[in-house]
Amino acid sequence: MSRPTTGDTAPAAPSPDTSPAPAMSRRETLEALSGILLGVLVSLLATTIVSTSLPRIVADLDGSQHSYTWVVTAMLLTMTISTPLWGKLADLTNRKVLMQVALLVTVLSAAAAGLSQNIEWLIACRAFQGIGAGGVMSLATVLMADIISPRERGKYMGLMGGVMAVAQIGGPLLGGVITDTISWRWTFFVGVPFAVAALITLQRTLHLPRREARAVRIDYVGATLIAVTVALLLLWVTFAGDQFEWASWQTAAMVGGAVVALVATVFVERAVPEPILPLHLFRNRTFVLSVVASASVGVAMFGTAVFLAQYFQLARGKTPTESGLLTIPMVVGTMLAGVVLGRIISATGRYKGIMIGGAAVLSLSLFGLSTIEVDTSFVVISVFLFGLGLSVGALMQNLVLATQNTLDVHEMGAGTSGVAFFRSLGGAIGVSVLGAVMAARVKSDVTAGLTDLGVPASATGGGAGAVPDLTQVPEPVRAVIEQAYSNGITEIFLLAVPMAVISLVAVIFIKEIPLGKRSGIEQVLDEEEATGDDTRAAVPAS
Repeated sequence: MSRPTTGDTAPAAPSPDTSPAPAMSRRETLEALSGILLGVLVSLLATTIVSTSLPRIVADLDGSQHSYTWVVTAMLLTMTISTPLWGKLADLTNRKVLMQVALLVTVLSAAAAGLSQNIEWLIACRAFQGIGAGGVMSLATVLMADIISPRERGKYMGLMGGVMAVAQIGGPLLGGVITDTISWRWTFFVGVPFAVAALITLQRTLHLPRREARAVRIDYVGATLIAVTVALLLLWVTFAGDQFEWASWQTAAMVGGAVVALVATVFVERAVPEPILPLHLFRNRTFVLSVVASASVGVAMFGTAVFLAQYFQLARGKTPTESGLLTIPMVVGTMLAGVVLGRIISATGRYKGIMIGGAAVLSLSLFGLSTIEVDTSFVVISVFLFGLGLSVGALMQNLVLATQNTLDVHEMGAGTSGVAFFRSLGGAIGVSVLGAVMAARVKSDVTAGLTDLGVPASATGGGAGAVPDLTQVPEPVRAVIEQAYSNGITEIFLLAVPMAVISLVAVIFIKEIPLGKRSGIEQVLDEEEATGDDTRAAVPAS
């Protein structure tokens, strides 16, 4: 087995006297990619289809603003915790089977969420959904690294950007239409037939060569410690300032426990033979800077986009369908960035300038969104949302590409999932922190507004902390609620700006390494041939 790449360099090429392994044809690549992308589409649809319906779902299940946040945070939490475990398993076991298992977990838990009778059941189902979604998204990029070289990957990642755009457009729109015409429950069931199609396509089109057998040693202790660390931090930022004071014994217990768990994680990961997140990866400059940038992008991306539905529906009085339509500029920006910029990267082999531009546009777009009011023109909002989508498309996949280009082929799963882990962690913390800030601001503004009107808090249909149904409140109260949510959403956009600036600084310091021209499969086959042991790699394993 080759030595893991720990520095900021591209993986070594095979020796000159070694005959190169034959590359997959374009047709074979597209056939294999079709199953991967269909799996990504199904997973993302299961996630995005409820985004425009959440205000109505939470109101129907008598949830609060905090429970609204936790419907999202629970999924991000389990996605974050499970991502490095999926990545490590990808380095040890059959990646195709893992992809199929992750897809099944995603869709079945989504279907179970459609049976929810209370907000607690919904949150639990979303947590299981996050486990599957974390697997699908991390494994998809690992599988792409298997069949496509870094130089060509930008072009094909453009296809993934297009699929993500379709899911981001089609999901909220389809969810809004189903919610308005049938019931929000059907938004959770609609993905089942698509999942069956994805599983069949994966089975028929994705054929990977047999990899060298490795003993499967799961780092359960490390996985548990990572889960405890992340969970304690998220619980703290969610409840501090609401359920207890920031300076309190609860804060000391949660933060102290998270620090102890983190220190223990470092010791465990240094000692175990197959760590969930190999610590030597942190000696790779590109990996570290990509982690910092990805975490910052995660805060900006998840922590702001998730509350747009509340702005459109509760500050502007739009229906779930209209809310979905109003997010189209952001999704179009993501799609254009993925397709167009991906082709530019494949043609030129340069990616750093694109990422710097994306981070700059992200900062400007978030600042622009922090200035919107309850009566801001939707044209102006669309411009800001287009910039937000464009910047996310320029950053998210290319940070993974830059990292993969410096990784050893045998640690592609751990390294790729490491970047995804910190992006999800940033998103989960972002949603929790920004959700807590928004909840406090909305509650304060609603309470103050109702007091000025001489109206009790129950006039909102559940108290100042509940997610209201605007169709059930009188016009003066409705105006108070709309203004409160407008103030809350602009405040969290402003808080996200510094995180975007951090991502800009991080990508500026990334060292641009020439993109390699060997796919993961080709590197493995070349290694086997160079050692005179190519028989294992010649037989398809799946």
